[in-house]
Amino acid sequence: MKHLVALIALTSTAFADEKTPVNYNDHIKPIFRQHCLKCHGDDQQKAGLNLQNFESTLKGGSGGKAVVAGRASASLLYQAITNEDAEARMPLNQPPLPEAQVKLILAWITDGMRESAESKSLATNRDLTFKPTAGAMAKPDGPPPMPEKLPVVTLPQLNHKLPIVAMDASPWAPLVAVAGQEHVRLLDIQTQKDIGVLPFPEGVPHVIRFSRDGAVLLVAGGKPVQSGKAVLFDVRSGKRLAEIGDELDAVLAADLSPDQQLVAIGGSGKIVKVYGTSDGLLKYKLTRHTDWITAIGFSPDGNKLATADRSGGLHQWEPKTGGILLTLAEHKASIPSLHWRNDSRVLATAGEDGLLIWWDTVDGWPAISKQNAHPPKRADGVYGRLRNGVLGTSFDRNGNLLTAGRDRVVRLWATDGQTTKSFEVSGAVPITTCISHDGRTLICGDSAGELHFWQAP
Repeated sequence: MKHLVALIALTSTAFADEKTPVNYNDHIKPIFRQHCLKCHGDDQQKAGLNLQNFESTLKGGSGGKAVVAGRASASLLYQAITNEDAEARMPLNQPPLPEAQVKLILAWITDGMRESAESKSLATNRDLTFKPTAGAMAKPDGPPPMPEKLPVVTLPQLNHKLPIVAMDASPWAPLVAVAGQEHVRLLDIQTQKDIGVLPFPEGVPHVIRFSRDGAVLLVAGGKPVQSGKAVLFDVRSGKRLAEIGDELDAVLAADLSPDQQLVAIGGSGKIVKVYGTSDGLLKYKLTRHTDWITAIGFSPDGNKLATADRSGGLHQWEPKTGGILLTLAEHKASIPSLHWRNDSRVLATAGEDGLLIWWDTVDGWPAISKQNAHPPKRADGVYGRLRNGVLGTSFDRNGNLLTAGRDRVVRLWATDGQTTKSFEVSGAVPITTCISHDGRTLICGDSAGELHFWQAP
């Protein structure tokens, strides 16, 4: 008992002393010696895992690497000691490790798994400083595209407003496009008033995306278990430029490539289909997903395509050929939204598991990860697990990120992942977000069909 008290005191001291980095020799091996080496040491290596020394710990066992520098969520050892199932948690048939020791192992992995106090971190040093790509969001020649004398549209009669499941802001004009029943509303952001309507008789628009120059609007959706397609509109005239796809169910995710040559769509069929815009012909299919496609996005430089599904699957592809580039494994539930930073270096993903992640798209590393980005508030008399999903994500051109969550809060995050401002939405759940072209106005659509506008701090 004295040894245990001394060890816990040691862990507390380690966290308090910032000059002494957590390391294997001084902090982690004593924990392994107390709890793990009987089954995973020099004398016995269950599952082929030996934690007796630093080198063998890095080697891992029959199940692969036991620890991954900088990423506890991908480290089998950390998963084993924090497993909620007592029958599976390590050490087997023993009480869970003391919280202080678990935090110490977490700190060791996150800091880069140093062998000694003098050792260097094994985690990759990442420079994710925001650097806008020249031409990625090039301003078009002349005045920015705004609607001009759009045709009058008769809207369907509704008993109540539909949730705003899709919207987007023009990259160059004070214009926002908002999904409605069989139509798209176009509003002036400065006056917050309607200035036109685009008909979408195909059904409910689940996706709305402006082109990089703001001249073309992609609208995709349809009618559940009936039909779905994507339509390209000319923003100024409202004219239909192209119709893409002929699905047997509504399109749930879509995007237009920066060069306007490709449209990618997906939905309940679990397949991403990529079409050419000039001829409407299918170029290729992406079949790696195992669940409904929920989010699709081309990188601003046009060199990558990200796709996500309802089970947390997330992949990065080469857009011209459809070749797989990376599988980004972190989410454990549906990914309803993803958005690229306009330098194409960072991809943000929002998950129903409560995760908000800024991915380094060079190697697929979760550079910034918020485990509980939108923590729910427990009301009096409410018990059980509360849903804390993140539903919407939008970058502005300076790399700030706007998110919406089931906690009925919209949050603005700085480029370093720190919260800048929070806005509460009363009476409904915020679903979608976007930011005006000048970064001054934050916009949210909610489950009650209402739009919310805030001034950026």
